[in-house]
Amino acid sequence: MPNPSVRPLDLADGATAAAVHRIGRAAYAVEAELIGFDGIPALGESLEDMRGRALEWLGAVGPDGSVAGFLAWEAPRPAGPVSLDRLCVDPAWFRRGVASLLLRHALGELFPGRTVEVSTGADNTPAVTLYERLGFVRGADFTPVPGLRMASFTRSA
Repeated sequence: MPNPSVRPLDLADGATAAAVHRIGRAAYAVEAELIGFDGIPALGESLEDMRGRALEWLGAVGPDGSVAGFLAWEAPRPAGPVSLDRLCVDPAWFRRGVASLLLRHALGELFPGRTVEVSTGADNTPAVTLYERLGFVRGADFTPVPGLRMASFTRSA
């Protein structure tokens, strides 16, 4: 299967929003298994709630137009770090470099010279490995709710 290309996603488009929602739920279901916690907020997020979030969306799109994965972040302020909200890959595209493609594009093209922050389940080994491989430094782990240990990462400008 050919590599996907990277482009902005418009969640005002119903089909795009539905694909992003489906992929997010599938990816977070896998993460829930990895970290042993099924209360990940995005698993219970409705399509309408997801579309209503003030996020920017970047997609990895296959040659047929299907979304293979996406990255979303809060609109960056002129000063201060960029906060990544979610990075999800369709399980059908796992282990094919989609998350790396999205992150490398964002870091090099969208956020050059910016500090970027992200968090993931502390026991989500694939995500932890990805962030560390791309130059993120692990900070303190934290527990936002009982039973969920998160790892924080920062990549300095």
